[in-house]
Amino acid sequence: MTMQFITSDAAPKAGGHYSHAVVHNGLAYVSGQLPLDPATGQVVSDDITVQAERTLDNVALILQAAGSGLDQIISLTIFVLTRDDWAPVNAVCIDRFGDHRPARAIVGAANLKPGCRIEITAIAAVR
Repeated sequence: MTMQFITSDAAPKAGGHYSHAVVHNGLAYVSGQLPLDPATGQVVSDDITVQAERTLDNVALILQAAGSGLDQIISLTIFVLTRDDWAPVNAVCIDRFGDHRPARAIVGAANLKPGCRIEITAIAAVR
């Protein structure tokens, strides 16, 4: 099967040699996304809740370009600066996903891009 490399003009521009996502065998693999404003490329806020919401918005934009959506996410890996960020990120996930409960890991990561308190990567089914 052929891989399809996805780039969304609606999402923040990729900062290196990678695609926003790769679709293969009915799955979309979304590269790590940050809390960046798509229009400016700047970090949206220093508040973890605002950052989590923006990061999931960016994942959603990329999934839409791949023919999928947040409701099709199978697995999320969430990187946060500190354990203190877990509860607000979990609250955002509850709000965004409701009864849809993808597999998920939250990992502490001390060296995220400056100003970013979160990064999210996802695997989703393609409709």
